[in-house]
Order: sequence, then structure tokens, then C-alpha cells
Amino acid sequence: MALKTTGIVEITEAVLGCVCVALDQVHEAVPEQPGCPDCRACVVPGEVAWDDCSNPCTGQGSGGQLAVSVGRTYLSSNFPADDRTLLGAKTCVAPPNLAVEVIVTLLRCAPEPDVNGCPPSCEALAEAARVAHTDLVTIINALVCCLPDTTTGRNRRRFVMGAGRMLGPAGGCVGVEQRVTIAVPSCYPCPTDESP
Repeated sequence: MALKTTGIVEITEAVLGCVCVALDQVHEAVPEQPGCPDCRACVVPGEVAWDDCSNPCTGQGSGGQLAVSVGRTYLSSNFPADDRTLLGAKTCVAPPNLAVEVIVTLLRCAPEPDVNGCPPSCEALAEAARVAHTDLVTIINALVCCLPDTTTGRNRRRFVMGAGRMLGPAGGCVGVEQRVTIAVPSCYPCPTDESP
């Protein structure tokens, strides 16, 4: 059995959608909490570049940068454990799942020193911390509550939450990162053409 060619694409897009909806819902419910970034919410290849965490490009709405990327993939017959099963042998081996580690990164503007070089106030730092901590919990809730139902199959998505952490401040940005490992079943037929 083989993997669905677009399986990783569907997972990363589903994660982006779940998180964006949750951020916007919290924005409506929690005063002063920004929602999903208006201009920079995307699936990205490789490591996340800290391109932009500024205020919204439209002059209104929510600023920042939301990026969903893939950290690593590996085969797993007993998800989420790494697989060490010999493949290609003549014995019958159950087809492994693909485990995909997805990384959700959300950056917002960090408080900066004033024109005289004085550090940001404790109030500004506390507000940035409040926004970041709320963002992290919102991302976790989005994954736990929304992700299982983002498949068209009869089974729900299986996943394991990884570590979350604070990022920065660096380059005027501060934010959060949350990792989640998601199972992609191998339930598609292998190509029928003969191998070389």
C-alpha cells in the first residue's frame, strides 16, 4: 500500500485553516487579542523565515505572521513510534503510516526600546506576554478540537501533541511555536507499472 500523494498538503492546509478560525474566534471573544494575521497566514516550505510580524498591511485587522511547515516525516507501524521494520522482504508486513511533524509558528510585533534607547515598559512586555500566551493556548485548542475532523475518510485524524515554546524576541518579533505529529495512513494502491 502507498501514501496519498497530496496527504501532507491536505494536512498542512487543514492545520492552517483550524488555527486561523480559532484565532479569529478568540479575537471576537477576548478584548485586545489580535486574530489570524490578515496578510501573512500561509503554509511554507522548510524553516520559517521571520519575514514580517508587523501591523496589518491594510491598516486595520490583525497583524503578524502565521506559518505552518513540516519539520520531519518518518514511517510508523505503531504510531507515533519510529518504524524500524524491514521493508521489501517476502514476509507479509503491515503497511506503515507516515508520521508528519507539523510546526505552527505565530509571530507578533515585540515591544521595542523607545527613541532614547530605553527598554520597553513592564506594561508593554506584559501585554506582549498576554497576547503570546493566549495565542499558544488558542493554537493548542484549535489542534485538539478541530484537527480530528479534518479528514474526508470515515476515521478521524490521529495525532500526538508535541512541545510548544515561546520564540524571540528577535528582529522586532515575538511569538509561539507548537508542534504536532499527525498520522497519514497508507491505504492507497501502489502504482501498477513495472519497476525498472
